[in-house]
Amino acid sequence: MFERQRSGSVLCPSCGSLVGVNDDQCLICGRKRPGLWGFAGILRGLVGDDSGFVTLVLWACGALYLATLVVGREGTGSGGGLTWFSFLSPGGESLFLFGASGYLPFFGYGRWWTPLSAGWLHGGLLHIVFNMMALRDLGPLTVHLYGVARTAIIYTVASVVGFLASSLAGEYLHFLPFLHGARMTIGASASLFGLIGALLYYGRRGGSIALRQAATRWAVSGLVFGFVVPGIDNWAHIGGLAGGYLTSRWLDPLLPERGNHVVAALACLLLSAAAIAASLVVGLPPGR
Repeated sequence: MFERQRSGSVLCPSCGSLVGVNDDQCLICGRKRPGLWGFAGILRGLVGDDSGFVTLVLWACGALYLATLVVGREGTGSGGGLTWFSFLSPGGESLFLFGASGYLPFFGYGRWWTPLSAGWLHGGLLHIVFNMMALRDLGPLTVHLYGVARTAIIYTVASVVGFLASSLAGEYLHFLPFLHGARMTIGASASLFGLIGALLYYGRRGGSIALRQAATRWAVSGLVFGFVVPGIDNWAHIGGLAGGYLTSRWLDPLLPERGNHVVAALACLLLSAAAIAASLVVGLPPGR
């Protein structure tokens, strides 16, 4: 899978036409080096098959959750009482170190890359369990309708839009009730709302009333839950939903998935990994 292809044919990353792996130019769309110097197969292998992306997210989030626990666990809270939501919760400094977003890291410490990293972190056992259960429901359906590469793009863009919205709201709209943004924020829910947005758009674009109604119920119930339960980052949810919907319009699920979607998906995953690495390299600021 990870061997460079030196002969044969591949799909052009721009138009999806069959081209020689060593062709200088695609005869259909004119793209230069459509065979990507023989690395096209490697790129597809890294993105994964129809279940590969969901599995990748599950393993990556699980590994990072355990890593943040090892680095530092949160205390049990005032009075020593242990609540369900604080059970096996990583410490705030640990989450900050691995790339938590919010107005404090983003504006206070200039960690502008954290909207890419925060979606892979979780603040407790129930937090990650609930999010990964939702991913198991939403992920395969989105992959089936959009393809694995476009799903990865939607998932990443929704996270960036959601956490950027939360950081901006925390800096400039902190006086609003329920929509004041977050000092520090993490979790895959922004991306999950992005998948809901993608399904909502597919129901509208493809004419599936049942899917559109189901996605609407998921979106409304999730947003209502956020306004009822304290501590939920509503801006991340709203931003993720909008990011997923708008990205889906740009990708157009009724058109075939193309090779350049695979390249973009790989770039999204690599940038997310780089954001986590950057947070670890920069480390904690002095005094924390």
